[in-house]
Amino acid sequence: MNYLDLTIKEIHEALVNKKVTPLELVSEALKRAKENKCNAYEYIMEKEALAMAKTLTEPEKDNLLWGIPFAIKDNISTKDIPTCASSDILKGYVPIYNATIIDKLIAKKAIPFAKVTLDELAMGGTGATGHLGKTTNPYNHERMVGGSSCGSAAVVANAVVPFALGSDTGDSIRKPASYAGLVGLKPTWGRISRYGLFPFTPSLDSLGFFTRSVYDAAVILNVVAGYDIHDFTSSKNPVDDYTTDLDKPIKGTKIAVIKEILDSISDVNIQNKFQETLKIYEELGASINYVSMDRHLLKTLFPTYYIISCAEATSNNANLDGVKFGLNIEGDTFNDSLIKTRSKGFSERIKRRFVIGSYSLMAENQNELYLRATRNRHKIVDEINKILKDNDVIFLPASPTVAPKFDNKVDQLEDEYLIADNYMVIANFAGLPSLTLPVGFTEGLPFGFNLTAGAFKEKKLFNIAKALEDKLGFYNLSVRTKK
Repeated sequence: MNYLDLTIKEIHEALVNKKVTPLELVSEALKRAKENKCNAYEYIMEKEALAMAKTLTEPEKDNLLWGIPFAIKDNISTKDIPTCASSDILKGYVPIYNATIIDKLIAKKAIPFAKVTLDELAMGGTGATGHLGKTTNPYNHERMVGGSSCGSAAVVANAVVPFALGSDTGDSIRKPASYAGLVGLKPTWGRISRYGLFPFTPSLDSLGFFTRSVYDAAVILNVVAGYDIHDFTSSKNPVDDYTTDLDKPIKGTKIAVIKEILDSISDVNIQNKFQETLKIYEELGASINYVSMDRHLLKTLFPTYYIISCAEATSNNANLDGVKFGLNIEGDTFNDSLIKTRSKGFSERIKRRFVIGSYSLMAENQNELYLRATRNRHKIVDEINKILKDNDVIFLPASPTVAPKFDNKVDQLEDEYLIADNYMVIANFAGLPSLTLPVGFTEGLPFGFNLTAGAFKEKKLFNIAKALEDKLGFYNLSVRTKK
């Protein structure tokens, strides 16, 4: 048996029963990683992972992450390990500290295995804009695995590791989870410390992760959640034991479906599967409530996100100047060096975002662009909070399609793009926990549905997701295990 094809819970049982060792897991992961066809790796931590695995000889029965290898999105700081956020501007940068989330996992003796690709500086949704080129979908290499957490999704879907860390600013974990047949969690803003995460849009950014089961996601959140003195935005709310009550009956649960978003999806297979899952929830005792949001407000989701994210990114990446770390191109003056370094180090796409961000923040434009976007964000959040006041979760397809081909052309003025393809940013605007789980296949490709709950309601979110996972049976999917 190949134990990397199992979930964290199942691998743990094998480790405790000494059917496999951490060293054997890492060795097999290395073999699989070196067969990489997805272009998913920035840096494979071969020497470091093997050295740590050799020290783990006596299994810890009550520690489910003991000896489990995992991958790390390369915008998360790792001490003494190159970390470049898939951008040439950070070429050669080696952090001197770990992100808090890394320290928490290492304390549980999980094994950091690899730094994996992303859209450059986490700005993108295709997995095609990192400095190493396209990261492809393990199910079909002509298709996207999504972004920006493309490498993390690819390595879990390829069963190289049973879980991987990512970051989510608009849907950067949850949409790749749909395209790759995985469970993808973005928790409540502040539930996980962002210390050591390279900032993109801090008011929207959340750390999260990919797993192959809802239970595994609950296990990881138990470990990484909590207040951190290094991150004043991290929450002091008590951390639940998210693995308890997972199998609690969901009778009486209220599930909201936003009609305008659902109606924006034209894929018949996804629509039919969605109706099927609604019937499952009703059979389990949940009530389905169709609710409305103003279609014109929904069409503003993407432009609102784009203005806010570009503005914050412009400010947060101003320190990438080639002086303190990363790429440096000498010039006759400081300004000359700065211009040459940033011109060479950033892709054209990133430079365009910075131009838009700077333009939005200029004094003469700020009220009409940036402040108008923030006001609109509040309108959207108010509407979502009204829905969640009377419902436990919002439930919708995570994407209007399966993973698109790289040459896919979309009409960015159509509702399917403006609304259905971008609506999951709502959870980032409101700082809410949101989870995607796999529900089926079409065209040989997986797709998932998304659940969003009220702030700090991760326990309820897991419970409702697990009920559907149990009924549908789409558990522990990977390209190596799919039937």
